[in-house]
Amino acid sequence: MSDIAEPDISSLSYEQARAELVTTVNRLEAGNLPLEESLRLWERGEALADRCQNWLDGARDKLEKAKAAREDAAPE
Repeated sequence: MSDIAEPDISSLSYEQARAELVTTVNRLEAGNLPLEESLRLWERGEALADRCQNWLDGARDKLEKAKAAREDAAPE
């Protein structure tokens, strides 16, 4: 298990979560980890992927709302 304290995933920005996810995937793909560490990394990777998806979904919603507001305000 890692001795370094990992930040709470819910506090990560999209860029931070994505960077950690890339690192996590690279570590898993490299192999040579004990099973317990591999499972821990896999679970954290799943949570990081969910965090990234939530950020992207939120950004998409904001863009769609802004577009709808602009279309509603456009003169006819």
